Amino acid sequence: MQQAKATKVNSYLLPMVIISALFFIFGFVTWLNGILIPYLKIACELSDFQALFVAFAFYISYTIMALPSAWVLKKTGLKNGMMVGLWAMAVGTVIFIPAALMRTYEIFLLGLFVMGTGLAILQTASNPYVTIMGPRESAARRISILGICNKAAGAAAPLILAYYILNDGDAFVASLEAMDEVAKSAALDGLARRVINPYIVMTVILFVLGIVVRFSGLPELEEESGEDDEASVETNKQTIFGFPHLILGVLALFFYVGAEVIAGDTIIRYGISLGIDIGQAKAFTSYTMATMVLGYILGIILIPKYINQRFALQVSAMLGVILSLGAIFTSGITSVIFVALFGLSNALVWPAVWPLAIHNLGKFLKTGSALLIMAISGGAILPLVWGGLSDTIGSQQAYWIMVPCYLFILFYSTRGYKLKHWK
Repeated sequence: MQQAKATKVNSYLLPMVIISALFFIFGFVTWLNGILIPYLKIACELSDFQALFVAFAFYISYTIMALPSAWVLKKTGLKNGMMVGLWAMAVGTVIFIPAALMRTYEIFLLGLFVMGTGLAILQTASNPYVTIMGPRESAARRISILGICNKAAGAAAPLILAYYILNDGDAFVASLEAMDEVAKSAALDGLARRVINPYIVMTVILFVLGIVVRFSGLPELEEESGEDDEASVETNKQTIFGFPHLILGVLALFFYVGAEVIAGDTIIRYGISLGIDIGQAKAFTSYTMATMVLGYILGIILIPKYINQRFALQVSAMLGVILSLGAIFTSGITSVIFVALFGLSNALVWPAVWPLAIHNLGKFLKTGSALLIMAISGGAILPLVWGGLSDTIGSQQAYWIMVPCYLFILFYSTRGYKLKHWK
C-alpha cells in the first residue's frame, strides 16, 4: 500500500515540475502589463482609459481563443499544443519590435493579443490537468503551488522590465516639459525602443521552451473519470449550460480575474496619481504579487487539512470587500497598501473555484474548462471600467468597482456552487 502511494505521488512529480515551469512563464508574461501600462501611457501619450487597453487586448484573447484552444488541443495533444502555445507567445513578443520602432500603440496591442492567444492554449491544457491529476479535495493545494510560481514570476517581471524601460522615469517625464514638439517626439521614440532588447530575449526563451516541452516526459491529458461520466448521465444534462454551478463559477472567475488585474495593473498608475514618484511606484505591482504568494502559501498549509476550499473562498471574498473599502476611505500610501493587499484576498479564489465549478461535468469537462478560461475576459473588461471611472471620478473612487466583484464571489461560495438545477 505504501509503495503504491509512493508510486502515485512520484507520477505527479514530473508533470507538476513541468506545469510549474509553465506557470512561471504565465506569470512573468502576464504581469509585465503592470509596468507596460504606465510605460505606454507615457510613450504613446495616452489617457488612463486608453492605457488600460493593454489589459483589454491581452485578456480578451482568452474569451476569443478559449474554445478554439480546446479544438487545437484535441488535434495536437497536450505536449504539441503547449509547444504551439509557447510559439504563439513568441510571435506576440516579436510583434513588439515593429511596434516599438514605429511607436504605434495599436501594434503593441496586437502583440499583446497574440501573446494572450498563446497563453489561452497553455492555460486551457494545464488547469484541468492539474485539477484532475490528484484528489479533488486537494486540488486547491496543487493549484496554489502553481500560483506561487506564477506570482513569484509576476513579482519579478515588472521590476526587471522597469529596470530597462523606466529606470529614469521621473527625470524623463520632467524633461519632456521643457522640450519642443520635435525633441519630445524624438525622446518618446527613444523611450518606446527600450522594450526591444527585453522582448527579443523573451522571444528566444519562449521558442526554446516550446521545444523543451515538446520533448519532455509530460503525459497526455487523460479522459474524464468514469465517476464524472456517470454523474453527467444520471443528471441527464444535454448541454454545458445545464450545469448552474459551472456557469456561476464562470461568472465568479470573471469578477475575480477583473479584480486581480485591477489590483496588479492599476496600482502603479494609482500611486503616480497620488503624487508618488515613478521610481517608488514602479515596484507596487510586485508588492501585490508578493501578497498573493503569501496567500498561496497559506492555502498550501491550510487546505484541506484545516479548512476546506469553500471556506477559503468565503474568507477571501469577505476580505476583498474589507480591503476595497480600506482602499477607498483611506489616503496616500495607506490606500496603496490596501490595494497591494488585494493579492491576499485574490490568491485562493482561482484555486478554490476551479474544482467547485468543474465537479461532475463528465464528458463536458473540456468544454467547461474552456468556458472557465473564457472568464479571464474579466481582466479585459473590468480594468477598462476602472480606467473610465478613473478619468471621470478619480483613481481612488474607481476602486468601488471591486465591491460587487467580491460580493458575487461570496454568493458563489455560499450558494452558487451548490446549484444543480436552474429551477
